[in-house]
Amino acid sequence: MKMKRDYPIVQITQKGKKYLQSGHSWVYEGEVLELSEAIEDGALVDVLCQKTYLGTGFYNSHSKIRVRLVSRNANDTFDEAFWMRRAKYAIDYRKTVMPEEDFKCCRLVHGQADDFPGLTIDRFNTILSVQIACLGMDQIKDIILNAFYTILKEMGEDIQGIYLRNDLSVRKLEGLKEEKGWYEKIEHPNQTKVEIVENGISYLVDVENGQKTGFFLDQKYNRKAISRISKDKEVLDCFTHTGSFGLNAAKGKARHVTSVDISSTAIEMAKENAKRNHIENISFEVCDVFQLLTDLYNQKKHPYDFIILDPPAFTKSRNTIKNATSGYKEINYKAMKILPRGGYLATCSCSHFMSDENFRKMLKEAAKDANVTLRQIEARQQACDHPISWNEEESDYLKFYIFQVC
Repeated sequence: MKMKRDYPIVQITQKGKKYLQSGHSWVYEGEVLELSEAIEDGALVDVLCQKTYLGTGFYNSHSKIRVRLVSRNANDTFDEAFWMRRAKYAIDYRKTVMPEEDFKCCRLVHGQADDFPGLTIDRFNTILSVQIACLGMDQIKDIILNAFYTILKEMGEDIQGIYLRNDLSVRKLEGLKEEKGWYEKIEHPNQTKVEIVENGISYLVDVENGQKTGFFLDQKYNRKAISRISKDKEVLDCFTHTGSFGLNAAKGKARHVTSVDISSTAIEMAKENAKRNHIENISFEVCDVFQLLTDLYNQKKHPYDFIILDPPAFTKSRNTIKNATSGYKEINYKAMKILPRGGYLATCSCSHFMSDENFRKMLKEAAKDANVTLRQIEARQQACDHPISWNEEESDYLKFYIFQVC
């Protein structure tokens, strides 16, 4: 195929071709056969298998992912107008699929699922919090960030600053350094804390020190789903972090919510969030959730009607899936035993490597061992501002189930 652009060419294997043609967007180091010339890391390259054009993407010799595709159209020109269009697509998608009130607190870019490889942009009211884990994307960040800032401003949105949360260890794999701080090419406020509202609950988000980009937005509608089930229930909210599930349960008129987490810092923030919203039917405790569930299990009592399990990712690689499955099974089995017959359980996994198939299998085994039946109420995933691309397995990561335990 004759190219209209003069980009270096990366020739790949038939295996790599098959992988890309199946919808995936990465070329791994073992799939590269030859380069047409010396290529600067971060540069755009055309990917070919013999004479077949497969796409254009960012090249990086430091990474096991040699090329991350940004387009499969040989006629694309990757200028500022191209990235402005991409940014508008991402924003228009959120404006279409989400209620208007949620647009001020949402994920604007979900990496490769939005055709921005290695890029995450979360909007927390007046601040955009950004993470970049791709060298090529990092090199054009001025163009990208200006595009989002300009479009949002033209829409009348109040954006007062962009914060770079590039304190990611994976950046080292791309030859990038870890760093964080304000993006200095636009004006920004003096402090990194901002108030957001999600499901009618206010939170103070610290984009500098909060986890990931500052706050987990992917469970937004899952939190709302547990709210209505919580009415008149005694609720145990495990791994509460900054209290979001527990606060939604309390707002849903739970009789009382006990929210627990091993992090004293997180619990202090959760307490502040409860105070901010004048929510009183909730208490907080710093403790090891595994130990708490063990103690409750050994007591053979049923003090809770509803248990929520929102643990951190127990596995971040395929090598630790077995140990992770054991951890998931332990907490779910004990929760099922602690609950009375007819009680309710919300449980989830945020690890991509823990597939939905494996998660369901684990839950079935836990229920069998606990001698209970799970009556499924809802099966949910991440919020729609974290789109799942069926071509990108990594974009499908959150499993969330609500059951009645019978």
